[in-house]
Amino acid sequence: MCALQALRGISAIHAVRIVAELGDFTRFVSPRKLMGYLGMIPSEDSSGSRRRQGSITKAGNSSARRALVEAAWAYAHPARVTWVIARRQTGLTKSTIDLAWKAQLRLCARFRRLAARGLNRNKIVVAIARELSGFVWAIGQSVKPT
Repeated sequence: MCALQALRGISAIHAVRIVAELGDFTRFVSPRKLMGYLGMIPSEDSSGSRRRQGSITKAGNSSARRALVEAAWAYAHPARVTWVIARRQTGLTKSTIDLAWKAQLRLCARFRRLAARGLNRNKIVVAIARELSGFVWAIGQSVKPT
Protein backbone atom coordinates (compact mmCIF):
# COMPACT_ATOMS: atom_id res chain seq x y z
CA MET A 1 0.00 0.00 0.00
CA CYS A 2 2.81 2.44 0.86
CA ALA A 3 4.49 1.68 -2.46
CA LEU A 4 1.40 2.80 -4.39
CA GLN A 5 1.57 6.17 -2.61
CA ALA A 6 4.87 6.82 -4.40
CA LEU A 7 2.76 7.56 -7.48
CA ARG A 8 1.48 11.08 -7.92
CA GLY A 9 -2.21 11.50 -7.11
CA ILE A 10 -2.49 8.30 -5.10
CA SER A 11 -2.90 9.28 -1.47
CA ALA A 12 -3.43 6.91 1.45
CA ILE A 13 -7.19 6.70 0.89
CA HIS A 14 -6.75 5.87 -2.80
CA ALA A 15 -4.08 3.27 -2.07
CA VAL A 16 -6.24 1.55 0.55
CA ARG A 17 -9.21 1.58 -1.81
CA ILE A 18 -7.21 0.11 -4.70
CA VAL A 19 -5.58 -2.61 -2.59
CA ALA A 20 -8.89 -3.51 -0.92
CA GLU A 21 -10.71 -3.80 -4.24
CA LEU A 22 -8.00 -5.57 -6.22
CA GLY A 23 -6.53 -7.82 -3.56
CA ASP A 24 -3.49 -9.76 -4.74
CA PHE A 25 -1.89 -8.08 -7.76
CA THR A 26 -0.14 -11.29 -8.84
CA ARG A 27 -3.46 -12.74 -10.06
CA PHE A 28 -3.24 -10.38 -13.04
CA VAL A 29 -0.66 -11.81 -15.43
CA SER A 30 -0.32 -8.58 -17.40
CA PRO A 31 -1.28 -4.91 -17.12
CA ARG A 32 -3.89 -5.45 -19.84
CA LYS A 33 -5.67 -8.02 -17.68
CA LEU A 34 -5.84 -5.48 -14.86
CA MET A 35 -7.14 -2.82 -17.23
CA GLY A 36 -9.80 -5.24 -18.44
CA TYR A 37 -10.78 -6.09 -14.87
CA LEU A 38 -11.17 -2.38 -14.13
CA GLY A 39 -13.28 -1.86 -17.27
CA MET A 40 -10.82 0.63 -18.74
CA ILE A 41 -10.50 -0.97 -22.16
CA PRO A 42 -12.37 0.41 -25.16
CA SER A 43 -15.56 -1.28 -26.26
CA GLU A 44 -15.56 -2.68 -29.76
CA ASP A 45 -18.20 -3.21 -32.43
CA SER A 46 -16.56 -5.00 -35.34
CA SER A 47 -17.95 -6.86 -38.29
CA GLY A 48 -16.03 -7.98 -41.36
CA SER A 49 -13.51 -5.35 -42.39
CA ARG A 50 -15.21 -2.63 -40.30
CA ARG A 51 -13.75 -1.96 -36.84
CA ARG A 52 -15.26 0.55 -34.41
CA GLN A 53 -13.95 1.28 -30.96
CA GLY A 54 -16.10 3.11 -28.48
CA SER A 55 -15.84 4.39 -24.93
CA ILE A 56 -14.51 2.30 -22.05
CA THR A 57 -16.55 -0.78 -21.14
CA LYS A 58 -17.00 0.08 -17.43
CA ALA A 59 -17.53 -3.66 -16.95
CA GLY A 60 -15.19 -4.09 -14.02
CA ASN A 61 -14.61 -2.86 -10.53
CA SER A 62 -16.10 0.64 -10.36
CA SER A 63 -14.60 1.63 -7.00
CA ALA A 64 -11.00 0.97 -8.03
CA ARG A 65 -11.64 2.56 -11.44
CA ARG A 66 -12.99 5.69 -9.78
CA ALA A 67 -9.97 5.90 -7.44
CA LEU A 68 -7.63 5.75 -10.44
CA VAL A 69 -9.62 8.38 -12.35
CA GLU A 70 -9.51 10.69 -9.34
CA ALA A 71 -5.75 10.14 -9.06
CA ALA A 72 -5.25 10.80 -12.79
CA TRP A 73 -6.33 14.44 -12.42
CA ALA A 74 -3.00 15.14 -10.67
CA TYR A 75 -1.14 14.56 -13.93
CA ALA A 76 -2.56 17.75 -15.46
CA HIS A 77 0.27 19.61 -13.71
CA PRO A 78 3.94 19.54 -14.76
CA ALA A 79 6.10 16.67 -13.51
CA ARG A 80 7.96 17.37 -10.28
CA VAL A 81 8.54 15.77 -6.92
CA THR A 82 6.72 17.87 -4.36
CA TRP A 83 7.51 17.69 -0.66
CA VAL A 84 4.35 15.62 -0.15
CA ILE A 85 5.45 13.01 -2.67
CA ALA A 86 9.01 13.04 -1.32
CA ARG A 87 7.70 12.38 2.19
CA ARG A 88 5.55 9.49 0.97
CA GLN A 89 8.54 7.99 -0.87
CA THR A 90 10.83 7.83 2.17
CA GLY A 91 11.70 4.26 3.04
CA LEU A 92 10.72 2.84 -0.36
CA THR A 93 13.07 0.95 -2.66
CA LYS A 94 14.93 2.81 -5.39
CA SER A 95 13.20 0.76 -8.09
CA THR A 96 9.76 1.82 -6.80
CA ILE A 97 10.77 5.48 -6.68
CA ASP A 98 12.26 5.26 -10.19
CA LEU A 99 9.08 3.65 -11.49
CA ALA A 100 6.97 6.39 -9.90
CA TRP A 101 9.12 9.08 -11.52
CA LYS A 102 8.94 7.31 -14.90
CA ALA A 103 5.15 7.22 -14.54
CA GLN A 104 5.00 10.89 -13.67
CA LEU A 105 7.12 11.93 -16.66
CA ARG A 106 5.17 9.76 -19.09
CA LEU A 107 1.68 10.60 -17.84
CA CYS A 108 2.24 14.36 -17.51
CA ALA A 109 3.64 14.49 -21.04
CA ARG A 110 0.76 12.39 -22.37
CA PHE A 111 -1.76 14.67 -20.67
CA ARG A 112 -0.18 17.72 -22.33
CA ARG A 113 -0.10 16.03 -25.76
CA LEU A 114 -3.74 14.98 -25.60
CA ALA A 115 -4.80 18.42 -24.34
CA ALA A 116 -2.91 20.05 -27.22
CA ARG A 117 -4.99 17.95 -29.64
CA GLY A 118 -8.11 19.53 -28.16
CA LEU A 119 -9.59 16.39 -26.59
CA ASN A 120 -12.21 16.63 -23.90
CA ARG A 121 -10.53 16.79 -20.45
CA ASN A 122 -12.63 13.94 -19.08
CA LYS A 123 -11.51 11.67 -21.93
CA ILE A 124 -7.90 12.66 -21.28
CA VAL A 125 -8.21 11.79 -17.61
CA VAL A 126 -9.67 8.37 -18.38
CA ALA A 127 -6.82 7.68 -20.81
CA ILE A 128 -4.30 8.72 -18.14
CA ALA A 129 -6.07 6.55 -15.55
CA ARG A 130 -5.81 3.57 -17.89
CA GLU A 131 -2.06 4.02 -18.22
CA LEU A 132 -1.76 4.70 -14.49
CA SER A 133 -3.32 1.30 -13.84
CA GLY A 134 -0.39 -0.23 -15.74
CA PHE A 135 2.06 1.48 -13.40
CA VAL A 136 -0.03 0.37 -10.40
CA TRP A 137 0.25 -3.19 -11.73
CA ALA A 138 4.03 -2.89 -12.08
CA ILE A 139 4.43 -1.64 -8.52
CA GLY A 140 2.06 -4.32 -7.28
CA GLN A 141 4.18 -6.99 -8.96
CA SER A 142 7.45 -5.70 -7.51
CA VAL A 143 6.28 -5.30 -3.91
CA LYS A 144 5.76 -8.36 -1.74
CA PRO A 145 2.49 -8.35 0.24
CA THR A 146 2.90 -8.12 4.00
